[in-house]
Amino acid sequence: MGSGGQAAVPLTRVITDVFTNTTSQHATAVEPDTFAFGDTMVVAAQVGRFFNGGASGIGVATSTDGGASWTQSDLPGLTTHNGNGGVFDRVSDPAVAYDPARDVWMVSSLALTTGAVGRAILISRSTDGGLTWGLPVTVSTAGSGQNFDKNWTTCDTHPGSPFIGNCYTTWDDFGDLNRLYTSTSTDGGLTWGPRLPTGDAATGLGGQPVVQPSGTVVVPVGDPFLRSILAYRSIDGGATWSSTVTVSPVSAHRPAGGLRSLPLPSADVDASGKVYVVWQDCRFRNGCQSNDIVMSTSADGLGWSPVSRVPIDDTRTKVDHFIPGLGIDPATSGSTASLGLTYYFYERSNCGKRCQLEVGYVQSNDGGATWSSPSDVAGPFPVAWAADTTQGRMVGDYISTSWVGGKATAAFAVAESAPSPFDLGIYVPTDGLVPASGAFVNTSKGEKPVPGAASDRAAQTSAISRR
Repeated sequence: MGSGGQAAVPLTRVITDVFTNTTSQHATAVEPDTFAFGDTMVVAAQVGRFFNGGASGIGVATSTDGGASWTQSDLPGLTTHNGNGGVFDRVSDPAVAYDPARDVWMVSSLALTTGAVGRAILISRSTDGGLTWGLPVTVSTAGSGQNFDKNWTTCDTHPGSPFIGNCYTTWDDFGDLNRLYTSTSTDGGLTWGPRLPTGDAATGLGGQPVVQPSGTVVVPVGDPFLRSILAYRSIDGGATWSSTVTVSPVSAHRPAGGLRSLPLPSADVDASGKVYVVWQDCRFRNGCQSNDIVMSTSADGLGWSPVSRVPIDDTRTKVDHFIPGLGIDPATSGSTASLGLTYYFYERSNCGKRCQLEVGYVQSNDGGATWSSPSDVAGPFPVAWAADTTQGRMVGDYISTSWVGGKATAAFAVAESAPSPFDLGIYVPTDGLVPASGAFVNTSKGEKPVPGAASDRAAQTSAISRR
């Protein structure tokens, strides 16, 4: 795997589309998730993206030496395109998790039929540190009229938790107004319990469960139209789930250039159990003309702090920030918690048909009180080089940041050439991510939203992600 030539920092390409079916866009790899534990880090992404939803398969890259070297594979048994027993037409929405109680790595995915109908939530398991993967097991199968979407899986990794090793998968049923469900496994993902709704049978999209050291599971999630961020929790190992609470309303600017980008939450938890959630939001910008990345925090998943702006740059700039991936060093907490935030951006929000995608990074070493100056990580490359979908050009509805060896790393899609054919792969920083030199900037907690800042969502009110 080579290094990306366009990167502002050295990059290593870890996932490449190796599929050859004529119905997909090759070579495209999009929408990565990551998880790290010890010296092992696993990245998973869609490979061979279809225009109208899903992909030919899920590519996986694994490092067992803290990111120094990587091995790529493709999850077996998912689709008919890889010739090893898969029965579904397409697959989407990869999410990586790890069960330390049984030393099992997992990748959850959404199995689709033609027309991008979500028919099943699957779990692929590895018992050798993410190097090889077994055939998938089923978390839940969609019945008549059901249409699953936006699954996410996490496991309880905390030694002091009464539920260590429990794994939780959440998703929504688009066929039932985006009804939210969660299923729990207590045996390393081999079997999964019944799908359970929230206490108020809430609807939503894009939930990202995180687990506190006490074993409490907190799930930040968007409402079905992404007009607000909600949260719900379980305090009994997934046996029951609370009603939702509102974290914050959302005001979001739709990025230019025909980019597919939605204000989905990205969440993580520090060693003390403090939950952080970030999303793209334009409330601090005049006329909602560009997005910041904003943040709210909670100690218990019920009460949430006022929204603050991550001060990547001044609100008077034209820079547009979107698709954030938040990762917290699991060994840190409180006023010394280390937060890594990776995101895409445009230098100018009104770039029209000339939009160039770039990847940026900022870091906080004091729990979000101050942030580093931004680092340019990758790009620029034209939006038109990204995979094409019914909702615009796509690098992913989400990206991901994780910490390994005390240093943040991230996975993101970067295009290397014009699409004839595509050359869109998943990259990681070769030597990890470090904050830019210079003074750290105070988080703008005292800033107030711009009066009358409207939400520019002309093309996203119909919701929404759809794989």
